[in-house]
Amino acid sequence: MSDLTLNISNLSKKYKLYEKPIDRLKEAFHPFKKKYHQDFYALRNISFTSHRGDIIGIIGKNGSGKSTLLQIITGVLTPTNGTVDVYGRISALLELGAGFNPELTGMENVYFQSSILGYSHQQTTAMIDDILAFAEIGDFIHQPVKSYSSGMFVRLAFAVAITVDPEILIVDEALAVGDFRFRQKCIRTMREIMEKNKTILFVSHDTGSVTEFCNKVIWLRDGEIYASGNPHDICKEYISYMSYGLLTDSKETDSQGADTDKGQDKGLSYPSSVLWQDVSQLESFGERGAEISRVVLFGAEDARTIRQFEGGERVVFAVEVVARQDVDRPIVGFHLMDPNGVRVLGFNTFTYSVAMDSLKKGDVRVVEFEFDFPYLKAAKYSFSPAMAEGSHMENIQHHWVYDAYMIEIVTADDSARLGHYLVLKDNVDIRMC
Repeated sequence: MSDLTLNISNLSKKYKLYEKPIDRLKEAFHPFKKKYHQDFYALRNISFTSHRGDIIGIIGKNGSGKSTLLQIITGVLTPTNGTVDVYGRISALLELGAGFNPELTGMENVYFQSSILGYSHQQTTAMIDDILAFAEIGDFIHQPVKSYSSGMFVRLAFAVAITVDPEILIVDEALAVGDFRFRQKCIRTMREIMEKNKTILFVSHDTGSVTEFCNKVIWLRDGEIYASGNPHDICKEYISYMSYGLLTDSKETDSQGADTDKGQDKGLSYPSSVLWQDVSQLESFGERGAEISRVVLFGAEDARTIRQFEGGERVVFAVEVVARQDVDRPIVGFHLMDPNGVRVLGFNTFTYSVAMDSLKKGDVRVVEFEFDFPYLKAAKYSFSPAMAEGSHMENIQHHWVYDAYMIEIVTADDSARLGHYLVLKDNVDIRMC
């Protein structure tokens, strides 16, 4: 037990929610103690431990209880029930500028923050050169922090947090602000902290960073621990949930609860490992003479659904279309978009001179695009398929579905990706099913 740093046991945080401000007063003075509030649990029965050397990622959508948990661990909030045992000094970046007095200068705030962490004025003075060197904000250190940009806030707060040599470092989405160079500097520093056998709690919506950086993951959902364990497995399931409302990879459901593993419904000869994604509830536009009903990305060799991978694999992106009326010259294609909405690549049957037979009302057709997936930087990407009629210059757009299928590229070596963004035309195979 000597390497234990945190012991969280049955932790709960309950708030009383009142419909109107006056209800709080009515409840306080009601002779029969009538209840005017509803109980809301921001956290419910949270239990876990951490040990020296652990880097624990905490994921979950907004409102799941991540920040509440960290605020209780650091003593900012008091739990309703449960216990928090901390073994060692905690240093935390809970939110942008938390703990800074906006009227004080950066230098004054450094001393103020250090005193909160238990350091004397003399001890902080001994560390001040290291703090200023890491923050790299120059003469702004003598200006009131209310004049700082968000990036300067983070630089100074992180510099203080890591220089005090904590046993437990808590980072709550702070690295989402600031330039790339400083973020990489922070990541290197956190790795150095890990090598010193310290503990890091890392809250982030960037599952790529969590998968690469952490050795454990806790997924909070509605104030409870929904899953915990291996980062790759937990993040893979979390991506499915956040993208489509899917809670497992073995049996997926759409937002309406309908089973999407319907590969045999219309006589399609796909194995059970190919899990289709229903797109009927997603944002789209078009004349709807024909509609895209489902899509899926799977490996060309093992025929398993792909949602998270490194790139470079031979893959198949399949699009199922249903004709609502006769379509004379159908065209099917897709765009792959990066996180900034920029098109990375795209294919369609017309530009690749793949002739599609006309569709009759009620026809169901699957178009498969097989290609070598390009080496891309680690990030989330989305497939946007489209169904049209006519030619490249003159056509009717029947159905275009935005962000129909989400994937995540996870790689620790972006430098090896340079110069490998193109997909050669000869490597693309388009076929009808």
